[in-house]
Amino acid sequence: MAASTAAGKQRIPKVAKVKNKAPAEVQITAEQLLREAKERELELLPPPPQQKITDEEELNDYKLRKRKVLLLMLSISYLFRARSIYERALDVDYRNITLWLKYAEMEMKNRQVNHARNIWDRAITTLPRVNQFWYKYTYMEEMLGNVAGARQVFERWMEWQPEEQAWHSYINFELRYKELCCLASSFLHSPALVLVHPAVKNWIKYARFEEKHAYFAHARKVYERAVEFFGDEHMDEHLYVAFAKFEENQKEFERVRVIYKYALDRISKQEAQELFKNYTIFEKKFGDRRGIEDIIVSKRRFQYEEEVKANPHNYDAWFDYLRLVESDAEADTVREVYERAIANVPPIQEKRHWKRYIYLWINYALYEELEAKFTFAKMWLYYAQFEIRQKNLPFARRALGTSIGKCPKNKLFKGYIELELQLREFDRCRKLYEKFLEFGPENCTSWIKFAELETILGDIDRARAIYELAISQPRLDMPEVLWKSYIDFEIEQEETERTRNLYRQLLQRTQHVKDLLFSGDLRLLSPLFMLHMKPQVSDTEKQESALVLTVKCSVLIWNACSNAASGVWISFAQFELSSGKEGSVAKCRQIYEEANKTMRNCEEKEERLMLLESWRGFEDEFGTVSDKERVDKLMPEKVKKRRKVQADDGSDAGWEEYYDYIFPEDAANQPNLKLLAMAKLWKKQQQEKEAAEQDPDKDIDESESSSF
Repeated sequence: MAASTAAGKQRIPKVAKVKNKAPAEVQITAEQLLREAKERELELLPPPPQQKITDEEELNDYKLRKRKVLLLMLSISYLFRARSIYERALDVDYRNITLWLKYAEMEMKNRQVNHARNIWDRAITTLPRVNQFWYKYTYMEEMLGNVAGARQVFERWMEWQPEEQAWHSYINFELRYKELCCLASSFLHSPALVLVHPAVKNWIKYARFEEKHAYFAHARKVYERAVEFFGDEHMDEHLYVAFAKFEENQKEFERVRVIYKYALDRISKQEAQELFKNYTIFEKKFGDRRGIEDIIVSKRRFQYEEEVKANPHNYDAWFDYLRLVESDAEADTVREVYERAIANVPPIQEKRHWKRYIYLWINYALYEELEAKFTFAKMWLYYAQFEIRQKNLPFARRALGTSIGKCPKNKLFKGYIELELQLREFDRCRKLYEKFLEFGPENCTSWIKFAELETILGDIDRARAIYELAISQPRLDMPEVLWKSYIDFEIEQEETERTRNLYRQLLQRTQHVKDLLFSGDLRLLSPLFMLHMKPQVSDTEKQESALVLTVKCSVLIWNACSNAASGVWISFAQFELSSGKEGSVAKCRQIYEEANKTMRNCEEKEERLMLLESWRGFEDEFGTVSDKERVDKLMPEKVKKRRKVQADDGSDAGWEEYYDYIFPEDAANQPNLKLLAMAKLWKKQQQEKEAAEQDPDKDIDESESSSF
């Protein structure tokens, strides 16, 4: 018996012979077998523990658990069938996005996380350009608390260089978990947002992120790298404005000035409006007198350039432009402008056109004869300095006096006055300043220097009288600089009440000029503008062009007064705040309220917006919550509008879009605006309702994707 058993154990089993050795129609790989075995192993439930039932309550509980197990087994059996159906559907149409979404949602609803991960991974591998798969995959991992897994999915997504919104989703994800290192790499390392989508706004966002987290050196490097990246061919004013404001926040004023000048020298004037505006505001806040003068001269030069570019045969504009460069620029610059002017020959043979053109040649010849050659101011100054080196002071004074008598120029007066100041001959300086101001009463710099001299000598009343005489002049080249100097003088003397009166007087004068323009009586202003005309022009021609010149200059003065009004009100409020006396905050708030009431009728809405923003900044620092809400209610709404554009010949040139600001009182006076807004809202709601009724599943998917 034992021998037979042993023999049976040693028996070799027979090997089955394969009759059909052809490959099967459906191939199953070893990897698939292992994966399915592993998945089924994870889904097996451990056997329940043995339990003895002793009473009816335990029996009912046991039955309830059995029912739940039975339902689970039924759901698992249905799940296997659903998977089989989805897999067969994907074999037929794997590009169907809805099919992938429904498949993954089924696995997530049944808490089959690994199955869901497998499906999402297959989906993003098969269709990597479908952003909705990536959004839902990362959202699932984040909801499960798998931050590292979500980050890994985001990194895989970024390798495909998706659209900007995907990058912003990744950045917001890192911000939620305060991973600054990972966030910086998403901005800059390759592939990165600023390299894949090299827009200016993305570079600015990156720099502001570094600035927000106090990495100021890194922020500066980002701006510098952005400037180097775009170069001179693709310069954008918004990048340089943001760079300058960053340096301004760091109190690096010289850097700010260099940035603005660098950009203005390389960007065309038409594309640098915002840049020039911010540069002007910066110089008014932090610049000295010379800087403000340079920016004002540059602004006027830009205006004249626009006029002569729009109409090269506008010889009146060329005369004004040439007068400006003759008073400030070098001889080579003046010659270059003269050459450009005389190159615009009248297109028709009519005397009235050639009459103006001939005076360009006459003035050019007079400039070369009187200014650039025989009466060159430097020659007289060099001669006077030579006599001083020879210790012949009377001869030097005689030479300078002769030069002023023959060809009075600003440089000669300044050189003579500087000589007498070095010799401490203050009485002579006073006489020279009097002659200087008789020669050019519109020169604000001369008035300011004269008043500063009297201030240094300790004669405050005399300095104040000079300032009063200066502001009473009917024509000034830079009145804003003169008024600022006068106000600063009274502040230094701690004359608070006089300073207030000066601010009130300045506001009254700006409003007076605007009222004069608004009244329509432009003839009252014509004497001011006739001073711009050349003496060689005939009386008849003056009468013909006076009205046109008056209207043109009236527009310029209106814009200048509007800009000055907001700046004066803000400066007035800051003065009251900085006085340090009791109730300074209340007085400052009162000034802002008065300014807002005054500027309600101002056509320059941006100036009023600038005033309200300054007021809001003041309330953020010193006001209460109610004060802040009150100012916020006064802020306007920015809306986009359309208007007709006409060509130079009067024909229609289409429509253009522009932005307008609607203040609360404007909206209250125009009830049509509210009706239009309600109509747009109703139309939008109706469209959304119709779209939801037509395709509810698509609406649900879109809402979920937008939530991601």
